[in-house]
Amino acid sequence: MAQAREFGERLWERQPDLCCKLRKVEPLEEMLVDLRAWITAIRRDQTRSRARAAIIERDRKFGLIKINPLAAWSAVRVWDYIVKHDVPYNPLHSTGYSSIGCMPCTTPVQIGEDSRAGRWRGSSKTECGLHR
Repeated sequence: MAQAREFGERLWERQPDLCCKLRKVEPLEEMLVDLRAWITAIRRDQTRSRARAAIIERDRKFGLIKINPLAAWSAVRVWDYIVKHDVPYNPLHSTGYSSIGCMPCTTPVQIGEDSRAGRWRGSSKTECGLHR
């Protein structure tokens, strides 16, 4: 793999911020270059840093409008909607993955843990860099 050749094996363990930048932030930045807005699925109840997310806001990081239509929804409301409207969802959610990121940086969440406890487990990292 090109990343491993350039940065060494298991970059996500040694430098998770750099790994996220290379694998998530920079590719999204390339996709957004000709757009005026992007839509996310972040919710205020996910993390403290997302607690003040507006439905529509200025995204200073990418220089465009960021639309968060689910910002005011709870996890329960999301799942109620999924069930009621038979919306397809990632089957990992049924096996304990309440928050899904990259394969090496995501683990199932145990009963009683925070819904994002499986992201960057054993690290103080809480965001990949796409959202402030």
